Amino acid sequence: MLLEINDIHVHYGKIAALKGISAEVDEGEIVTLIGANGAGKTTTLKTISGLRPLTSGSIRFAGQDISKMPGHKRVLAGIGQSPEGRGVFPGMTVEENLLMGAYARRGDFSKELAEVYELFPRLAERKSQAGGTMSGGEQQMLAIGRALMAKPKVLLLDEPSMGLAPKLVQQIFSIIVEINRRGTTVLLVEQNASQALQVAHRAYVLETGRVVKSAPASDLLDDPQVRAAYLGGGAEAQVGAGASADCLEDTPPVAAPESVEEDGDASSS
Repeated sequence: MLLEINDIHVHYGKIAALKGISAEVDEGEIVTLIGANGAGKTTTLKTISGLRPLTSGSIRFAGQDISKMPGHKRVLAGIGQSPEGRGVFPGMTVEENLLMGAYARRGDFSKELAEVYELFPRLAERKSQAGGTMSGGEQQMLAIGRALMAKPKVLLLDEPSMGLAPKLVQQIFSIIVEINRRGTTVLLVEQNASQALQVAHRAYVLETGRVVKSAPASDLLDDPQVRAAYLGGGAEAQVGAGASADCLEDTPPVAAPESVEEDGDASSS
């Protein structure tokens, strides 16, 4: 098992944010955490990456207990994160932003940079542009690309579709599938439960800091309680779990300029 989360409790002051969450992510999987706002999804990712301290419980990664390991050492161990809200450095160029993802590493990063530009051709086109002047969809691609520069064994993605137009949401999820196909394990937090469950292998449902259900993602798509609570019965755009590089070539990573403007940062709460 690549990542093991064992009965973790996390507090913000006296407020319990996580109340005994346990979950597992095996190598090569896409696993998603779904749930309403305040369920503890983002806190779980922050705790895995070392941004929040544990009150109790443990986290094991690649067989090692990392519960007290500093965050920067977790990056070196193979945990990469694309945060909620993207966290792009606005005054730095696209390429400078990407290179920040490799800050803890040494050596030549040209291979990783080329792979990110292959995944996201728009970033290659705009590598000298300031990150803060890019659209919301482009900034999301930049945040994911920056995380990939650390060569993570597991990529933590926090709300990658937040604030994006539907066409861009579909493209982002296709790219997530391709990243996984190329060998990176993914732990995905996503409000868009329908899209997340379509691309994930397994899923955990969180409510108020607890796991209330876990199952293969396809089973949860058909679960009446999950559908009623999180899927809303709406017809979402489908993203095939077998998406490939061919799919990415057929569907450009960003929409035409008039569509890109639609993705303006309509952030969900």
